[in-house]
Amino acid sequence: MFNSSESVIVISIVLVAVGILLWGYNRAKPYGKLGILAWLQSVVLMVPWLVFFGLFVLGIYLNLVAIIGLLVASAGIYIYLGNRVRTEGVEQMQQRRPVSNFNTETETKTPAPPETPKLPIPEAEAAPDILPIPEEDLKQIQSIFGIDTFFATETIPYQEGAIFKGNLRSQPNEAHDRLSAKLHEKLGEKYRLFLVESPEGRPTIIVLPSSNDPQPATLTQKNLAIVLLVTTLATSLEAAGLLLGFDWFSDLGRFREALPIAAGLGSILVAHEIGHRIFAQRYNVRLSWPYLIPSWQIGSFGSITRFESLIPNRSVLFDVAIAGPAFGGLLSFILLILGLILSQPGSLFQLPTTFFQGSVLVGTLAKTILGDALQNSIVDVHPLTIIGWLGLVINALNLMPAGQLDGGRVVQAIYGRKTARRTTIATLVILGIVAIVVPGNPIPLYWGIIILFLQRDLERPSLNELTEPDDARAAWALLALFLMLATLIPLNPGLAGSLGIGG
Repeated sequence: MFNSSESVIVISIVLVAVGILLWGYNRAKPYGKLGILAWLQSVVLMVPWLVFFGLFVLGIYLNLVAIIGLLVASAGIYIYLGNRVRTEGVEQMQQRRPVSNFNTETETKTPAPPETPKLPIPEAEAAPDILPIPEEDLKQIQSIFGIDTFFATETIPYQEGAIFKGNLRSQPNEAHDRLSAKLHEKLGEKYRLFLVESPEGRPTIIVLPSSNDPQPATLTQKNLAIVLLVTTLATSLEAAGLLLGFDWFSDLGRFREALPIAAGLGSILVAHEIGHRIFAQRYNVRLSWPYLIPSWQIGSFGSITRFESLIPNRSVLFDVAIAGPAFGGLLSFILLILGLILSQPGSLFQLPTTFFQGSVLVGTLAKTILGDALQNSIVDVHPLTIIGWLGLVINALNLMPAGQLDGGRVVQAIYGRKTARRTTIATLVILGIVAIVVPGNPIPLYWGIIILFLQRDLERPSLNELTEPDDARAAWALLALFLMLATLIPLNPGLAGSLGIGG
């Protein structure tokens, strides 16, 4: 049975899970039946994992057939609810269609469209004689607005462009598409139109010259990417050598022994990058060369990849960001499962069973597949087990909800910039606490430095920042963040011992 401290951990996990579900329900309730159905989709995605980990904590271990059955049932219910969501959404749009072109705000009357609005001067700035946008271009831009898209009431200078305040008169995606098409028709590729939320929470148009678009990587940056690639190849061989019990840097002739494990780690990094680029190409978004982060502990911590073009909307940001960890994580998960299945007495690696206490996810999967073998002090495992586990760690680290990491981009896409800023600060604080509490583990400090100096800034706003991703993407985001925590959070030694992991 559990002692008092273990009981607290179990109760805490249950309370956190219930809290997340209640928070999601309260967020969905204002949207009526459509919102509740979407919330149920997220619940269906989480339930199999909650059941799996909950039963594990209670000492009940599901075999692979039961786990697959849970996932298949979850997928079937998710698809059914998805069809209900689409049907309900179509019905609601048909009911609202007669008034969809007008935003019913608390106004006494609807003013007539302006001919050419005057240019009010912001109080906090010096009064310029002209806007950064040439007068002729400004008139062309002002002519694209109307009462059926965006009714502009105020124009303010901003950087090399202008801010247009007013009232949104149609759905954000429709308004942005129509306004962008009109702007392109009148001025070509000279300007970009952003639909964003003002600090006051109102829809706002920002027009900036295309010269402000993200720029392609310079020759120096490409050379840096090549240097980091070569360095990562070396550190991957070194990490593989250390796993095999020798220092590759001191004995370069043994690279053939380290090559298979290094190649396995490399395949996971490649899968991660392919995931990003498949979806980037799908949405016609350009990505920079990957800047790999070498690590002699596990070969590499992944890569830094920046956008070299503007992002159309938050759904595109989510898809491109999540695709890398999804591809890399799925390959890692498969390799881990295969490694555990192939593990037997006499396998290449002999690990202390305390190794499996380092991750809730890895520990539960190992207990499910290896069973009583984890009660021994040493367990023999197949090399694929090590490669899969390291791959899960690499992808989980990149899913931390901070800055321009994949996890930070996911949070920004689903929950907005304010929440993304808060999670970035929270992640840095947690990494700092872990670095102090566990001084023998340099990884939290290392990642804290990477985020603080290289990745803490949020991704620049999308062209259409107002249209939120659908609830299916929100559910996948919750699942990804949940698996990230399950991978990085260790099992309590006492709890692991009572479950038969480590004797």
